Amino acid sequence: MHVIPDKAATAANRLRLDYRREAERLGTPVVPIIDIHSHINGPRASKVYDEARRLYGVRRVYSMNQLPSVGPVREVLGDAVRFIAFPQFIDPDRSSSHREGFLEAIEKFHREHGSRMLKLWNAPALQDVLKSAGGATDLREVDSPWRVKACELGERLGMMYMIHLADPDTWFKTKYTDSSVYGVKRELYHGLERMLDRFTAPWIAAHMGGWPEDLVFLDGLLTRHPNLHLDTSATRWVVRELGRQPRDHVRAFFRKWTGRILFGSDLVVMDDQLTKEKTAGSPRGELASSPEEALELYCSRYWALRTMFETDYDGESNIADPDLKMMEPERYDEMAGPRMQGLALPPEDLRVLYAGAAERVVEAWWSAHGGW
Repeated sequence: MHVIPDKAATAANRLRLDYRREAERLGTPVVPIIDIHSHINGPRASKVYDEARRLYGVRRVYSMNQLPSVGPVREVLGDAVRFIAFPQFIDPDRSSSHREGFLEAIEKFHREHGSRMLKLWNAPALQDVLKSAGGATDLREVDSPWRVKACELGERLGMMYMIHLADPDTWFKTKYTDSSVYGVKRELYHGLERMLDRFTAPWIAAHMGGWPEDLVFLDGLLTRHPNLHLDTSATRWVVRELGRQPRDHVRAFFRKWTGRILFGSDLVVMDDQLTKEKTAGSPRGELASSPEEALELYCSRYWALRTMFETDYDGESNIADPDLKMMEPERYDEMAGPRMQGLALPPEDLRVLYAGAAERVVEAWWSAHGGW
């Protein structure tokens, strides 16, 4: 590995790597990568991201944006970016933005930006987001009436679905201990299974289905629902949990479900990451404070994922993981990183993971339904 002498470690670069030289060392991927899950916002940050994606062989990225940022990002990335219909978190009316406002956003994404996929954000943290609006008890279940309305609209418009359903087990043990508010993790999937049966278009369950900790459960879910797919986004979480399980077990899961798992990073890109001045309430703006720090942030996720999938690396993650301290504060600090183990997937599986599955599941769907 190419380590920069005397460089201070950062949360996005614990190992002090030269990410540009590391991209050269990894080389060109077996096929240009399609990143199916990201949040690319801000025209200036998009230019920095453009360098990172080119360095690591990403030819196209699917992004979830606030509507005002779509045009400026498209001007920078052109045909390298496509947009997934997403709730408008910047709307001051939080109650509307996840109900009738979301329906309006879906139509606008479809009509003006060629979107042929909508994202249901059903994370347990929605309860916290909507506290000021009286909570979200009518949105807690995936098959609640407003979610059904969104999917019915998507069905009429010829759209497929992505869903963020669950969060790490570590969060259920620390942040989500009140099950009366956040629910019980396994029970969250009951509604998803009903929705998978009701809406037969392809679905992508983000973040390894929300349960990389339990590949046996995911195996059953995929077996029961042929229209379900997973993505590998939420890099920090996925790297940690796949690194905790026997390598042969993880590798066998990826090999068995080749074609049903799509590459995703969950990168959050924004102009606030290019400067020390931050917009109040800006999510993820604190992750970087200069263009060079932002480049390292964006490269860090692609380095981690490609290293995990392509190599036999066995060592610490390059990304600091605060969940470690959250669980064991006496053992870990803010800069601690989990074990990362390389899966060394064969080239034929990498071709499908990196692009083939996305081409068959997503890009073919968009093309068949007139998407941009």
